Amino acid sequence: MAALREMSGNYAAVLRSGEHLSVPAREIVPGDLVLLEAGNVVPADVRLVEAVHLKTVEAALTGESLPVEKLSEPLPDPNVPLGDRRNMAYKGTVVAYGRGIGVAVATGMGTELGRIAAMLQQEAENKTPLQRRLAAFGKRLALAVLAICAVVFTLGLLRGEPLLLMLLTSISLAVAAIPEALPAVVTITLALGARRMVRQNALIRRLPAVETLGSVSYVCSDKTGTLTLNRMTVEDVWPNGLDPGDGAACTSSPRSPVDLFTTALVLCNDAHEDSEGGLVGDPTETALLAYGRTCGVTRVEIEARHPRMAELPFDSERKCMTTFHRDGDTILAFTKGAVEVLAARSVAMRVSGREIPLDRREIERVTDEMAARGLRVLALAMRRWPRVPDRLESDGIESDLIFLGLAGMMDPPREEAAEAVAQCRNAGITPVMITGDHPLTARIIARRLAILEDDGDAVLTGQELAELSQEEFEAQVEQIRVYARVAPEQKLTIVKALQDRGHFVAMTGDGINDAPALKRADIGIAMGITGTDVSKEAAAMVLLDDNFATIVRAVREGRRIYANILKFITYSITSNIGTSWP
Repeated sequence: MAALREMSGNYAAVLRSGEHLSVPAREIVPGDLVLLEAGNVVPADVRLVEAVHLKTVEAALTGESLPVEKLSEPLPDPNVPLGDRRNMAYKGTVVAYGRGIGVAVATGMGTELGRIAAMLQQEAENKTPLQRRLAAFGKRLALAVLAICAVVFTLGLLRGEPLLLMLLTSISLAVAAIPEALPAVVTITLALGARRMVRQNALIRRLPAVETLGSVSYVCSDKTGTLTLNRMTVEDVWPNGLDPGDGAACTSSPRSPVDLFTTALVLCNDAHEDSEGGLVGDPTETALLAYGRTCGVTRVEIEARHPRMAELPFDSERKCMTTFHRDGDTILAFTKGAVEVLAARSVAMRVSGREIPLDRREIERVTDEMAARGLRVLALAMRRWPRVPDRLESDGIESDLIFLGLAGMMDPPREEAAEAVAQCRNAGITPVMITGDHPLTARIIARRLAILEDDGDAVLTGQELAELSQEEFEAQVEQIRVYARVAPEQKLTIVKALQDRGHFVAMTGDGINDAPALKRADIGIAMGITGTDVSKEAAAMVLLDDNFATIVRAVREGRRIYANILKFITYSITSNIGTSWP
């Protein structure tokens, strides 16, 4: 709860009675006009009435890895999932780009963040499998000991032994049969196991979680950052007539035809390198810069030869951006944006260093092929000018373009994740992906990791889940392997449904939206690198490397520890009864 409170912005800019004011975020009330700028933490749930190039980072709330572009127009469907409500900005999210104005519609516990806080308060931590089994075993052991004591007491009296002697003997037998060393043995074993887990990059925050790992039958994993790299990467390119499927391996050289395409990717870009060589900016644009590096084209070097002279920033209505660069005595204008927009505004395409008539059908075919593989596709085009135009207007500048090519990007799976999924299956553990991303993207990643083995495997969206009753959902929960576009409370529903079916569930997550499910699961696993403080507080285990393979290693170690604990329990009870019986 303290971590949730710290996420609220201290002050917010509002418009009251026509006057701009800076007020404490806690004093915002429904109806206030809230002013949003890049870098602001959104102080309340607001319905946007103006959005100028506005993008917000909602990863902690929805699981969406990319900044979400916002708009002010009404949405046609009132029941869209949380991640698709593009005319809303939510409390606790961060404005990454642009500016906007919104009407506060919910504050405090009425916000989406507040609803998560309420769910955290309502959810009680479950007992671990060992605790449940020991409680049940303890009851049976107590009844057995009482029965044995009653038999001994009765037989003693039948033999003519004194009443007081047999009463003391029976009580002594009952006391001696209790394995009093058991709690200490179990605690020491768990502590040693926790130390071994740290060497596997798994930090145990609560000791009982060690043995819980040994009983896990379902692992519900977040996609972004756990199964994937959480880094957009250029997976495929189609420049200058190259066939799709050649991969994103760069074949350009300083004088090759591909070089102009790569130059456009790097120059028509607002991302940049920091002092340590890292890439800073929008994930999509940093992916393009990273691809340029593999081609030997760096931002600093190419801008020194072709400095930026002017630009038309990205606009959500135009769906493209244009930058102007000096090239000797002329100006090169590069345009980057949506494929359908640039294809409609192009008059020719550049293939093998020469211009040929534009083939829109081929462009559509390649775009559809990339999109079917779950790639986000961007198009690049160019136009040469004698000088920078006097009037920088889209209609006159972003027309009569020369189409350069396509770049397909996605957040790729971790190399070791596929092997970890296979190990899960071999160990009898069912891996399940839960993500806030688009269903197509989730399906593609799941198939590449073998979480889904064929097209017939079930993928359920949050909207479809909302239409099912609890009984209907529980009847099919064991057949579903991928959940997409889910809301925070639906993650909780998934965990409860699996537990109701008798499964022990491990839940991974890094965002605020994951916290209630992390707390409810038999073992909640938070991400140590990308995880929020809220998720770490709710979890019983923290992954220090945010790697799904670490979970598999920890589960295998947990099973060994659990087996050792059972051996200690058996030895403790049998030795106690054996020594006390005479």
